[in-house]
Parts: sequence; structure tokens; C-alpha cells
Amino acid sequence: MYRQHFGLTHAPLGKECKVLWNHDQLIDLERQFKWLLKSPGLGLLTGEPGLGKTAALRQITQTLNPHQYMVHYIAETDFGRIDFYRQLAIKLNLEPKFRRAQLWRDIKEHVTYLATQKNILLVLIIDEGQNLPPEFLKDFPSFLNFVFDSKDYMTVWLVGHAELARTIDRSNNVALASRIQARCQLQPINDRDAFREFLLYGLSQAGCTNTILSDSAIEILRMASKGNPRQVHRLLVTALQLATDRKQNHLPDDVIKEAIEILKQG
Repeated sequence: MYRQHFGLTHAPLGKECKVLWNHDQLIDLERQFKWLLKSPGLGLLTGEPGLGKTAALRQITQTLNPHQYMVHYIAETDFGRIDFYRQLAIKLNLEPKFRRAQLWRDIKEHVTYLATQKNILLVLIIDEGQNLPPEFLKDFPSFLNFVFDSKDYMTVWLVGHAELARTIDRSNNVALASRIQARCQLQPINDRDAFREFLLYGLSQAGCTNTILSDSAIEILRMASKGNPRQVHRLLVTALQLATDRKQNHLPDDVIKEAIEILKQG
């Protein structure tokens, strides 16, 4: 209802947003991502929930040539390590064997075939990495070992909360940490000017052509959301719904404040 009232094509800053705001953090992530396409290896992307880690990688991978790169995304990580490799085998259209040793052989042979015979690089994105079992983190470096560790036939991005980086940097995971070639940590958008630009960009992407927020309203949103894009999205949608119910064509400060209170109670 609020979309029609405000002439929007989709929820501002939501999952339907096709082009993300091109801020410095996204530029840095894209640069490091491209490094690992030219020189395959292991990357680590961390940040608190709601900062757009998955959305950023989705946008970057959508531009890749499918004749050169095979992208697979796995987010079901709160299981045993065998379950993870079985998921990967299924995504590669392989029959998932029950024994880990055979699973490894089948997957690695297929990855090698893709790289050496088809000239296709497997790009594997493992999301919610903070839920990966310790055993997986321990033996994953061995899985990445190809031809006496002389070849890199796949690029992997481990994605998760900040605790994932702390876990990997512990002494018992030194083998995995030593393989990381790219690191990127997303931060909230706290700077006033950057936040304003980000917010107005999100509204314009959703089709908003009018000024519906005052400077004070933008500042209230910045403070309440703490610069977290997902929280900004939730606050905006709630405020838009409230304004629509009241037949208002803008978002006054009091509506923003009421949206904040509603979400606090929820």
C-alpha cells in the first residue's frame, strides 16, 4: 500500500534493490574480489548482521561471465562438515558419497577438471561462516590443497560475523589463516554525509522523486539505526506505512520516532 502511495517500485534499501550504493567499502571489496579471480585463493568477508555482505557479493558475482566462472553459494553451515561437502557435491551435480574421503576426491577431481579442461574457475561463497564447525575449519586447508599444493583451482570466500575472523585467527586455525589472501570487514555507515548520501540513494533507487525527509529526520534515522543498512530499511518501511495510513506525503520527525518505538517493542 505504501509503495503505491509514495510511487515506489520496491521497498527502499531492501532486497529488491538492484544496484547498491557504491561506497568506499564496496569498492574495496570489489577490488579484492577481482584479485582472487585473477589469482585464485581464499578470501574473508566479515561484518555485523545487516551491513550488506551477502548483497554486495551477489551484486559482484552477477556480472561474472558464466563461461569463465562457476559461482556457488552455500549458507547452510550449522551442520557437520560432511553435510557441507555433500551440499557442495550436489551443487556440482555430483553424487554425494557418504564417506568424506570419497567426497573430497570426487569434488576435487571435478574442480580440477573444470579448471584444467574447461578453463572455468569455481567461485564458492560460504555464508554464515561463524556457524561452521571447528572440524571444518581445521581440515578445510587440506581440501584446498591441489597437486602437492602447487595449484589453486578455486576461489573461496568465507563470509560471516566479526567473530568468524577472531576464530580463524586463533592459534589452532593457523593453517587456515595462512591461506587467506584477501580480507574485508564491512562497517556501519556512521558518517553524517555518507549516511545521507546512502539514504537518499536508496530512496531514489526505489523510485522516490520527491523530498520526503528533512535533515533532522535523516539524523534521527542515522542515530537510531547506528548506520546499519538493514535497520535503516526496517525503520523506513515502518515509517512509510505509518505515513500512508495518515495520508501524509512525507515522513515527519514524529513519524520516524514512532517507527523507532514500534520496532523497539517488536
